[in-house]
Amino acid sequence: MAATAQAHLFEAEGLAASYGQVEALKPTSFHVADGELVTVLGPNGAGKTTLLRAATGLVPARGRIHFQGRDITGEPTHKLARHGVVMVQEGRGLFGQMTVKENLRLGAYTRDAGAVEQQLAIVFGLFPRLKERYMQVSSSLSGGEQQMLAIGRALMAAPKLLMLDEPSLGLAPRVAMEILETLGQLNKQGLGILLVEQKAPLALKLAKRVYVVSLGRIVAELAAHEIKSHHDLARYYLH
Repeated sequence: MAATAQAHLFEAEGLAASYGQVEALKPTSFHVADGELVTVLGPNGAGKTTLLRAATGLVPARGRIHFQGRDITGEPTHKLARHGVVMVQEGRGLFGQMTVKENLRLGAYTRDAGAVEQQLAIVFGLFPRLKERYMQVSSSLSGGEQQMLAIGRALMAAPKLLMLDEPSLGLAPRVAMEILETLGQLNKQGLGILLVEQKAPLALKLAKRVYVVSLGRIVAELAAHEIKSHHDLARYYLH
């Protein structure tokens, strides 16, 4: 039954995406097992963001996508959220003139009222500062608090797979560590996570596996702890 325990939660086969004539993501395949945290590493412009956006329907893509054994190829982003696939985009994507309350409740548009209150309790347990600032407009929050809100809003949909694009971007080291440690906590509770993150040493401490992306394709897949034995990768990512 070991194979069942590690069944693929999410699987992309031959996923590719273009911006005009530029093929930003060449046909590539990857997966996230149930309850697994996988990190995606690569230099700026390598195609990491496009990989996430193609996987979540935010850009037109070719290839096949399966989630929990179901073919979800071509389904729009809002339907993927109903299935349990949710993404936190780079830049957070908050509605700045809406309150913390309004932003969080927008994330729960697929849930009934009772489930919303239950999920709010979970979010406040992870990020107590959001409860303290519940009626503040989101633009008045610090960068770290805004990132907490972006993640909290995604969690309001009760995802089974959470994809995140550079959640530590622009944050002070202490706050970035706090955010990533919270993601590790969520993963230990069973949430599947696909994480694009420039702070590779922190991400690799949390991840089980790593994909390395370069020039629009995955060029390496390995267990996170194995990266130390790949000297070129270790020199680039673990400095």
